[in-house]
Amino acid sequence: MNRVKTRTSKTGEIVAYSEGAIRNNISAVEYCRTSMAAISGCAAGILGLSGTLGFLFYFLSVFVLWLLVLVKSGTQWRKYFINRKNLLTNQFMGGLCTYVLFWTFLYGMVHVY
Repeated sequence: MNRVKTRTSKTGEIVAYSEGAIRNNISAVEYCRTSMAAISGCAAGILGLSGTLGFLFYFLSVFVLWLLVLVKSGTQWRKYFINRKNLLTNQFMGGLCTYVLFWTFLYGMVHVY
């Protein structure tokens, strides 16, 4: 069931959001985040990053993905997302788990065996 969410903008006009469209957009961003976590985890493992440097690599890749989504949505990002902070913080820990999984697997395959 699609519901329309509303909020009042700074100018006082009412802005409506389609819940279905917002879910679809967030789902697409989560797919990108999971893919990015897997790819950057593979890269970190192959490069042999360990400890703090490996986690900093994840934070950097999350920030770069956030910037790419904002660039792709352009100056009209409000049409697609409610706020920019949620794009950065949603599914952060889930992506971190995926990253660590691929990071440790490929680090072990390339540098240990």
